[in-house]
This record gives sequence, C-alpha cells and structure tokens, in this order.
Amino acid sequence: MGNILVDGLHLNPIIAAINDQAALDSALESGVEFVFLLTGNIFNVKDTVDKIHGAGKKVCIHIDLMEGISHDEVGMRYLIEIVQPDGIITTKGHLIRVARNMGVLAIQRLFILDSLNLQTGIQSVKSNRPDAVEILPGVMPKITKLIAQQTKRPIITGGLIMDKEDVIASLQAGAMGISTSKVEIWDM
Repeated sequence: MGNILVDGLHLNPIIAAINDQAALDSALESGVEFVFLLTGNIFNVKDTVDKIHGAGKKVCIHIDLMEGISHDEVGMRYLIEIVQPDGIITTKGHLIRVARNMGVLAIQRLFILDSLNLQTGIQSVKSNRPDAVEILPGVMPKITKLIAQQTKRPIITGGLIMDKEDVIASLQAGAMGISTSKVEIWDM
C-alpha cells in the first residue's frame, strides 16, 4: 500500500492535517493529494472520509484521536471495512501491524522528545515496519535524516512547520512529505 503514499507525495509533498472540521473545506479546495484526519468521531468520520474521497483526495485517519472508536483490532476493522480510509496513523505498534494485515496504508507517528525516545522510536519502526513514519516535531532536519537512514522508510515531518523554509529544510533532510495544519502552506 505504500505506493499510493509515495506516488501522491511525488505529486505534492504537502499533506493537509485537519484538526477541526472548519479547515476541511479549505483542504478539499487546495492542491494537496493527501489529507490526515486528526479529528472526528464514530458519528461523523464516515461522512468526512466520503467527502474527502469525493474531492479526489486520499485520506489517512489518526485512529488514536477518533472519539468513540476503540483503539484495538475491532475498532480498526470497523474503520477499514465501514469507513474505508486509504490508511491509518497511530502511535501504537500493534495497530500498525493490524492495518498492514488488513491491507491499508499504515503510518507510525513518533514524538521525538529526547535521545532515548529517538532510539526507542527507531526500534519500534524497525519492528512494526509501517509504510511510512511521521516525525513530530517536524523541524529537526538532523533527526529526520537519521531516522530516514536507520529505518529505510518514507518519512513525513509534522508539527511546528511554520513556513516555506521549514518545508524546504524537511525535504532536504530526507522527508518525503510534510503534514501541516497551516492552510497557507497547503498550496505553496
């Protein structure tokens, strides 16, 4: 499933990160190929995903942030079979494995806070083998390069991406994509 991500990010490396429903319409009108859905609940997620697909875009749901959907294999099965996103995002290694077994794109999100967390994250990625890794905060070019080299996985940076310079620095460090909620960056 990693090919849809790689292909989409080659067309446009910017990913619209939607953390409130108000930003959704702007994302759908933008030139982004991918949307990361960081908000929603069991009652509205299907309609939101259908709307994103209707606009010709791919969507990955951050399952850890979905209200009313359990963060286990049953919750994943519901999301994949009923909601039908193109992929999921999670910090939980066991859900990465479930998503891959169910045939959807699996993105492992890592919060890099210190050197111990960095090494634990790299080992987790090597063990879980997600289709891609999202690193937060995304303004750490040296860390982006290190994780890309050690995991051999497509890297997405996100969090604290403020402007075009941050996007360029992330791409130069080896990131394939940049997720951001800053609307003004979506059509750079």
